[in-house]
Amino acid sequence: MTTLVTGATGFVGSAVARTLLARGHDLRLLTRASSDRSNLDGLKAEVVVGDLTDPASLKRAASGCRYVVHVAADYRIWVPDPNEMLRANVEGALAMVRAAAEAGAERIVHCSSVAALGLVGDGSLSDENTPAKEEDFVGIYKRSKYLAERALRDAMVRENLPVVIVNPAAPVGPRDIKPTPTGKMIRDAAAGKVPAYIDTGLNIVHVDDVAEGHALALERGRIGERYILGGENMLLRDVLALVANVAGRRPPSICLPEAVVWPAAAVMEWFAKLTGIPPMMTRDHLKMARKKMFYSSAKAMAELGYQPRPVRLAVEDAVAWFKAHGMLKA
Repeated sequence: MTTLVTGATGFVGSAVARTLLARGHDLRLLTRASSDRSNLDGLKAEVVVGDLTDPASLKRAASGCRYVVHVAADYRIWVPDPNEMLRANVEGALAMVRAAAEAGAERIVHCSSVAALGLVGDGSLSDENTPAKEEDFVGIYKRSKYLAERALRDAMVRENLPVVIVNPAAPVGPRDIKPTPTGKMIRDAAAGKVPAYIDTGLNIVHVDDVAEGHALALERGRIGERYILGGENMLLRDVLALVANVAGRRPPSICLPEAVVWPAAAVMEWFAKLTGIPPMMTRDHLKMARKKMFYSSAKAMAELGYQPRPVRLAVEDAVAWFKAHGMLKA
């Protein structure tokens, strides 16, 4: 049984590929010609070249595959050209799922994000059924994931596509080669480069648990349903304290009000537009931080048997990997 995994050179995708390989899947991995393939080291798999913006390459990749797990996405908080992200995350996702269905795939797992879901934001838990409107989504990444999932769900109904959607929270762990925005926060905090924090919260999960959730969705998920793959809901203050403890540093003790940080974020965005260098913080970051991003994984736990491990293990694995790969001083 050949299983296609897209995005396998990336953080989540490489974890998904390893999990499926351990479960006996024969893997075909779709990668861009320009991708860093270091995360594929040691993986027994067929590698094919393609791109989410090239529908013909997606059809070739999906040909003969019994299952398809679509993980590839553009995950950045700031981009110079928002349309580039929309093409990859919205049009590309729809093209990949359609190519898989046309190739006869029995089941397709689409990796979305909790960013695509409604959010209560007051510290109580959001779930798969929390109401959402397009205007609620701050920032191009969140908006792209919401629009992608909306387009997919419409197509699933119209075209009877065999899709299960998973919505990972903020993954942390090994092989975060770029790193992702969450991984960069963990690395910087472990290096003592995060002296202060803002009052917000997020759901942190081990990347290998997210990968396990993908495999469980492929095996047990109900077609047409979506499942949150989260870990622990934590205040940002407590996440940074945990990272500091693991790294042997003092945790930051200064909580900055939004009014203080807003002008700095505006300047960083201005500088990013001039140079193309991604800003450390944007005004969209601050808008998102107004709501605590807390989610429930109860549905995945009940229906899929999903069981995430303690977040401390995710942080320990991430810090150890960053050190081992020269991204953090030992």
